[in-house]
Amino acid sequence: MCGIVGYIGKKDIDNILLEGLKRLEYRGYDSAGIAVVNNGKINATKAVGRITELEKKITGDVGATVGISHTRWATHGEPTENNAHPHLSNDGKLALVHNGIIENYQEIKGRLLLSGHKFISETDTEVLAHLIGEKYKGNLLEAVQAALVEVRGSYGIAVVHADEPNRLVAARMGSPLIFGVGEREYFVASDVSAFLGHTNKVIYLNDGDIVDITDDSYKIYDIEQNLI
Repeated sequence: MCGIVGYIGKKDIDNILLEGLKRLEYRGYDSAGIAVVNNGKINATKAVGRITELEKKITGDVGATVGISHTRWATHGEPTENNAHPHLSNDGKLALVHNGIIENYQEIKGRLLLSGHKFISETDTEVLAHLIGEKYKGNLLEAVQAALVEVRGSYGIAVVHADEPNRLVAARMGSPLIFGVGEREYFVASDVSAFLGHTNKVIYLNDGDIVDITDDSYKIYDIEQNLI
């Protein structure tokens, strides 16, 4: 019952993400983390234990407009900071949070290891972050689409990239993911309670949906990359 919260907008991003995670505490978790795009890089912070422990470590991300966050129950690997989400790509420029199970992650990981990738966690999620990062050629949506073609299993994911500071891509297959539309701000979450205090305009994503969100618009695609 892990929790996902993503945000793109002009409000204090750390507060939005932490507030959303706290609304999902009822789901249970053993670690938490956030990642935001700020000044052309990914700032990721993780902590084992309660969200209050994460909150103590965050120093503030002034000016950041896009970020993702997560609460995790340990499945692949022990509850450690390295295993906590968000996970980064091999070059550290992409961050991803994920609910679900990537069934063929060992196969993908083996191929990536042969290509020189280095992993710091025991998780299937880090493998997916590396796979999307490998596919990235300047367009985050295209990288996510290309990677998910190779994936077997279930996922609700939210992804950001340091080179696209006004973009967030999210996708669903077998794991709930909800999209919220506010006033010049957008949310993704695994449960609508994470952002109901900010908007009541909600879109429940279907299996195979990918939502491409920028700071002023959004588009939803199906698994065949057709615009919905």
